[in-house]
Amino acid sequence: MQLQNLPGKGTYKRIDMKGMEITKKEEDYLKGLLHLKLKGDDEHIGTNRLAQIVGVAPATANSMLKKLKGKEWVEYEKYGAIDLTEQGEKIALQMVRKHRLWETFLYDKLGFSWDEVHAVAEQLEHVRSEKLIRKLDEFLGFPEVDPHGDPIPGADGDYDHSVKNTLAEMKVGSRVKIISVRDTSPSFLQYVSEMGMDLETQIEILDRKTFDNSLHIRVEGKDHTVSEKFSKNLYVEKIEN
Repeated sequence: MQLQNLPGKGTYKRIDMKGMEITKKEEDYLKGLLHLKLKGDDEHIGTNRLAQIVGVAPATANSMLKKLKGKEWVEYEKYGAIDLTEQGEKIALQMVRKHRLWETFLYDKLGFSWDEVHAVAEQLEHVRSEKLIRKLDEFLGFPEVDPHGDPIPGADGDYDHSVKNTLAEMKVGSRVKIISVRDTSPSFLQYVSEMGMDLETQIEILDRKTFDNSLHIRVEGKDHTVSEKFSKNLYVEKIEN
């Protein structure tokens, strides 16, 4: 994408790879759709879920989807499932790439905590300079994952498609390590940090309560009881004995 000056207005419009104008709000919707697709939140992505992610009313989301369909960035029928077209997914992947590179820069180079980086990266991801993003990637040493353990798409849009297991899916007696988080909200990340956990933290699963599927775990010699909601939001990898 590139920036084009609007004559007489002193502002800019964004141009996609086919020369079509794209706004910041449209970018947010496309990225929101990709987020739902990558996280697997819904088998069929609907208007209400997308509206929740973007932070608007369903009627507003419905209106935007009509515009995105007209630009051939989404496949959409009213009350039906929503999906990205190939072109729409390319745009969204570049947004995710920039967002996660900025998160990594803020975390690694500026000392932001992992619960602070998201909000700032939300603003920086709309910077349009392709050269800046290439230089940023090079400066960071071409990182493959961001501070939350999520894969960073490459310049060509390629990214890690591997399926990850949550803590909730692991068996009692397993020893695992945290590889990423499903919920990147500040409140959840702060809670994880308060429990003394971070990426690469090792966890031993001691017991599971059948009543509510809460887990009794051990982290660095300390025992904790965590809810099913908590354990479903940590992605882990089994440590072989």
